Amino acid sequence: MKVLLVNGSPHEKGCTYTALTEIAAQLEKEGVGAEIFQIGVRPLVPCMACRKCAELGKCVIDDRVNEFVETAAGFDGYVFGSPVHYAAASGVITPFMDRAFYSESAGKRNVFRLKPAAAVVCARRAGATAALDQLNKYFQISEMPVVSGRYWNMVHGNTPDEVRQDKEGMQNMRILAKNMAYLLKCKEAAAKAGITPLEREPVERTNFIR
Repeated sequence: MKVLLVNGSPHEKGCTYTALTEIAAQLEKEGVGAEIFQIGVRPLVPCMACRKCAELGKCVIDDRVNEFVETAAGFDGYVFGSPVHYAAASGVITPFMDRAFYSESAGKRNVFRLKPAAAVVCARRAGATAALDQLNKYFQISEMPVVSGRYWNMVHGNTPDEVRQDKEGMQNMRILAKNMAYLLKCKEAAAKAGITPLEREPVERTNFIR
């Protein structure tokens, strides 16, 4: 069992990384492998709505997004981390997740379905719950169990040292990791017992017009 943690901060080892490493360390204690995927700071083109991914099975723009989806296929769960910018997820992770989730779905890759996922955000002061709500929507539209902790999955601080001083926030990162590990072990036990996912229903689309 392995969990892929995505760092959506432009700072490779900043506040978001500090939260993710706390999760990764606890996952390892629970017997679950953990790896951090750094999106980086190279410009990411937003989704162009060209729908070529439906033909190609991947995004037509060949960059970190396609690399991530290929890598993610080999993992059992995911944590997406982001700093809070203007009460929203970062400008790094937003186009990244738009294209990753849309191209995966349109390309019928079936990488994410029924795999547990969690969002984690880091804020200096406020806007964290709005950013969390934004990120959780990617999971909810993809049939992914959303993993929670004892509180909203957030830490506070303006530097990694300040984040480490957020005792409640860091404790919640560990609780989140424990809950993720538990769900993964439940899935493994279910598979061994012969309990498999139900067949996916065909998509029904309804457009609302006046």
